[in-house]
Amino acid sequence: MPEPINVVVDLSHYNGEVDLAAAKAAGLVGVIHKATQGLDGVDPTYATRREQARAAGLLWGAYHFATGGDGVAQAEHFLAVAGGEAGTLLALDLEANPAGQSMPLEEARAFVTHVAQATGRYPGLYSGSYIKELLGAGSDPVLAQCWFWLAQYGPTAIVPPNWPTWTLWQYTDGAFGDPPHDLPGVGRCDRDKFNGDEAQLRKLWGVAE
Repeated sequence: MPEPINVVVDLSHYNGEVDLAAAKAAGLVGVIHKATQGLDGVDPTYATRREQARAAGLLWGAYHFATGGDGVAQAEHFLAVAGGEAGTLLALDLEANPAGQSMPLEEARAFVTHVAQATGRYPGLYSGSYIKELLGAGSDPVLAQCWFWLAQYGPTAIVPPNWPTWTLWQYTDGAFGDPPHDLPGVGRCDRDKFNGDEAQLRKLWGVAE
């Protein structure tokens, strides 16, 4: 197995001004950006940064921040903003919602199933302590269809038994976790390791070399 590569960041409007061309020159390969939240929230920087990323030759992905409520309706909202075309990596951000109700497992299943039916592929599932609390030592065959994106800032990746390994690992939020915490053109940010080489990363993204 190749050594993991540290070439992906995830961003949202909280990151402020970014220079994605400078980040590409510093070795960045892919960006996963917040597109939507809940039933009607839209990240105001999503569309502009998508164009910046494409102009810089970066891989582009989108994630949806889950909240309590109808999982299918949230998936439809997400796809309307992010698009389901090949070459856009899709993911569900399943974590405890600090501002309201969190998405339960039943609605997470509905979300990922709807995305899979609409696009022909399951999205990634981003989570950390929340999915570990929900599943414990158990398994979920629906969510297991998703590639797993671990959020954990300790030195060792601890993956729930529902997945054989992590595909992406958000190892820092720009403050906690092992360095490096920042990236030229972006500054301190969420950085993500990929469990493979660049050719495998591009395969996950659905983009040929």
